[in-house]
Amino acid sequence: MTDVIDMLAGLPSDADLRAARPTARESAQKSHEALFVTVRDGLMPVGERLAVACFVAGLHGDAPAMEMYAGLLAESDAAGLSDAIAAAVKAGRTEGPYGAFPEGPLSVEDTPGMTFTADADALGARLAAAFDHAHLLVFHPRDAGRDAIVALTEAGWNATDIVTLSQLISFLSFQIRAGAGLRVLAATR
Repeated sequence: MTDVIDMLAGLPSDADLRAARPTARESAQKSHEALFVTVRDGLMPVGERLAVACFVAGLHGDAPAMEMYAGLLAESDAAGLSDAIAAAVKAGRTEGPYGAFPEGPLSVEDTPGMTFTADADALGARLAAAFDHAHLLVFHPRDAGRDAIVALTEAGWNATDIVTLSQLISFLSFQIRAGAGLRVLAATR
């Protein structure tokens, strides 16, 4: 299987940019495979994972990741959601991070910002809640808390899938940023 971060970075298969950290490279690829390839029955479906991946890539504005995940989505059982996802990305794009710290010395860094609510009519209640959670973790990580988990459970998410969703969003942010950083490094060589 092609190394996904290398692919997102546009690196040739013989590129040596990541050679000094083979364990990190292997672990990142295995994380991708665990989240998108070897999904056990009864867990968050691959179609939902790919829909969230498209949304997160869109929020980051990363064209290679958006293209890759949109292609995978088109081959999945959630292919019919492409227009709804594009509309959600358009509605959710902003700058960040935003949020408030608990009262104390870091409160001077509090930054108000856009709050996103996905269209449940277009996406369904479960996926809309996932998009709301993704937007929260991407742009309002300081504000994530109990209320966000309650919103997911009310939309039908169980504890295992909530953990998977949160891991997925975090991993995508890492994967996208790693690919973007490697593109910059490759351009300077």
